[in-house]
Amino acid sequence: MTGLWIVLAALALALGFGGLRQLRDGRARADHRQASTPAAALALGGDLGTDATFLQFSAPVCAPCRATHRVLSEVAAADPALAHIEVDAASRLDLVSEFGIARTPTVLLLDSDGIVRHRIVGAPRRGEVDEALRLLRGSRAA
Repeated sequence: MTGLWIVLAALALALGFGGLRQLRDGRARADHRQASTPAAALALGGDLGTDATFLQFSAPVCAPCRATHRVLSEVAAADPALAHIEVDAASRLDLVSEFGIARTPTVLLLDSDGIVRHRIVGAPRRGEVDEALRLLRGSRAA
């Protein structure tokens, strides 16, 4: 009987953790860390967008990273003021450390100066990406 209680407790913990992860993944959050500087943006290996840049940290074996790449590429292709830079997290540990990346995919939304304004951990939905852009553009206009 004790074994049954252990299995039920483990199942409840797993379901709780999975539910929490599903609620938090793909959501854009304002990032108030000051680890990013315009000088760090120059080391990214791509040109920054005139309006904003999506900086995506990925891994080759990450399936959600491919879906994230597809969403961000579509958004960036539709607006010439946006850029999308994808960084292989395994080969750029310096940037992983500097930007505090804990898992892939993680997308940082940089403003036109190369400062991180939003962080999306997990595969973002198109609506979340559009909302983060709207907030970034709205904060600049204010």
